[in-house]
Formats: sequence, C-alpha cells, structure tokens
Amino acid sequence: MSLKQTITDDVKDAMRAKDKQRLATLRLITAAIKQIEVDKRIDLDDSQIIDVLTKMLKQRRESIEQFSSAGRDDLVKIEEYEVGVIQPYMPEALSETQIDKLIADAIAKTGAESMKDMGKVMGILKPQMAGRADMSAVSKQIRSKLD
Repeated sequence: MSLKQTITDDVKDAMRAKDKQRLATLRLITAAIKQIEVDKRIDLDDSQIIDVLTKMLKQRRESIEQFSSAGRDDLVKIEEYEVGVIQPYMPEALSETQIDKLIADAIAKTGAESMKDMGKVMGILKPQMAGRADMSAVSKQIRSKLD
C-alpha cells in the first residue's frame, strides 16, 4: 500500500474515532501533499511524500525550539503532538554508526579534502539519507571531518 493511501486510511480512522487533534494533523499532511500535486500537476510518489513530511517535521522542530525559548509550553505541546503523528510515516532513522559510515564512504568516493568538496559529499548522501537523518546534523558532521 502506498504512503498516500495509508495516510488517507488513517484520516478515515481518525474520523471514525472522533480524534479531532489527530484528524487535524492528518488533514495538514494531506493538504500539503495536495497543494504540491495541484501546483505541479503530478501525483506524488512515496519518496516525494517523504520529502513533504521531512519538511513538515523540520518546521515543527524549529517551532518547538522557538516556542520553548519564548516560554510557550502550550504551543510546544501542540507541535510535539504533531511531530508524533507525522513521525510514524517516515522511514526508519539511521543510527549514528550508519551515518558515520555513509559519510566516510561518500568522502572516500568523492575524494573530498576540504570544505570546497562539501557539495559533492552532500550530493551523494542526500538521496541515501532522505527522511532517515537530520541533514543539518549530517552537514555539521561533514564539516568537522573536512576541516
């Protein structure tokens, strides 16, 4: 079953269960997917949907940081709930050792020696890690190895 169909089925289940908070979050997901499909006039496949979900997770994590620093615990709870609803649709996250190995392999493959080569390394890693790792953290790890 496709990821899009799974999300649609979960929307129906949330409606039946009268789970308004979960339903609202699932509708945000379907709206984001539909917006891209309408704008680009395409049907998104699973990898493109994962890109949409990754963006949504990133936005929510940034919001959590901002709300926490502002002392808005009520808004932090809402964002954390939404992260909890979105996260199960993502592929299994990579472990630190897997990330380190992929970075080392990409550096060796590209022959990267300095920060000038970071784009080449990221170009190899991005498709392999899409939705499975925080790319900003991966970027920091690459920087530390290339300095």
